Amino acid sequence: MSRTVYAIARYQDCQAAIDFLTGAFGFRVHEVSKDDEGRIKHAELLVGDDLIMIGPGRAGGPGIYVAVEDVDAHHDRARAAGAEITMELVDQPYGSREYACEDPEGNPWYFGTYRP
Repeated sequence: MSRTVYAIARYQDCQAAIDFLTGAFGFRVHEVSKDDEGRIKHAELLVGDDLIMIGPGRAGGPGIYVAVEDVDAHHDRARAAGAEITMELVDQPYGSREYACEDPEGNPWYFGTYRP
């Protein structure tokens, strides 16, 4: 299947963001492109078979939802890595178990078991 929509998150410090996202959320680095001065201009992180792009800029925005297998373990890992939990684990009426958090630059992230 060919994908046409990709999530992107902006960061002032892309390397710190990559370190946090791989450590806290278990994402995997796919590609990192740097300018001539060594600053990250674009990065791609794998989440299962999906991709999230990282780029320089101001943090914030609508947020990114990621479906995970074991949301309770994921929540605990994120909290231990310093993610600010903004919504504790909850069982939603539409069948998902999920939580929400912010990364160190304030981007909202949502994790749960719902797979539309």
